[in-house]
Amino acid sequence: MTETDAEAAAGRFGTMPPVFPRFAGKWVMVTGAGTGFGSALAARAAAEGANVVVHYHRSAEGAEKTAAAVRELGREPVVVQGDLRSTADIRRMADEAWSAAGVLDVLVNNVGDIATDQMSWRDLDEAVVDRVLDVDIKGTMYMIHEHGSRMLEVGRGSIVNIASTVVVRGSPRAPQYAAGKYGILGLTKSYAAAFAPRVRVNAFGPGFMSTESTLTRSDWLEGRRERVIAQTPMGRIPGPEELAAAALWLATEEASHMTGNFIMCDGGYSMIGA
Repeated sequence: MTETDAEAAAGRFGTMPPVFPRFAGKWVMVTGAGTGFGSALAARAAAEGANVVVHYHRSAEGAEKTAAAVRELGREPVVVQGDLRSTADIRRMADEAWSAAGVLDVLVNNVGDIATDQMSWRDLDEAVVDRVLDVDIKGTMYMIHEHGSRMLEVGRGSIVNIASTVVVRGSPRAPQYAAGKYGILGLTKSYAAAFAPRVRVNAFGPGFMSTESTLTRSDWLEGRRERVIAQTPMGRIPGPEELAAAALWLATEEASHMTGNFIMCDGGYSMIGA
């Protein structure tokens, strides 16, 4: 990690958003909370007063670290494990989450497969395509459906789906990734209309972040970081903690009249054609 990336990841480069108790007394579930952006989302929600359902698939150690961070912030964590490609796992995890929480106020669908093992559109592999679309579209859809149905029964709730700036710029590296994230926008709008006015559904598109998965990618280490920074008006790559506050804002009462919306937070990287 370069010094610039290290500073951004630590929140020393730029101003970190202030913490307000916007989720005091509420329960927030974050998928993929064992690593990267998911872990930052879970910690930020706890810092703002939420008890957190920490989901993971394979990163058990990371999920426990996230849960420990939630406890250190004085909030209650619940850890659930499951594969979002499995509808049976999704239903089981929903039962566990709602049983522990009583009522789940916010769901953040953070999990997304970005096909990191594919470096070019030429390297098309059916198994990778199926995996990405199963996680990004099918998994997100069933999570929205399962938790949104329960939120409707209690008469309130908010869902934030983590999309990507690839819906604007595309992904010549892995077109199926762009297709999956674009599909999330369709799901967001569809369920926003279906669940209104009691349950809001919005999407958030983060730009590049200083997460381990990004910083260790071969293309990132071979000049892509410099190209991205050169094309970003804000001139830096932030840490995930900085973007977590913006994503969670969509689930607060401050955004109470927003549903079916998609907002981006990428330092201006994608504003051409916006």
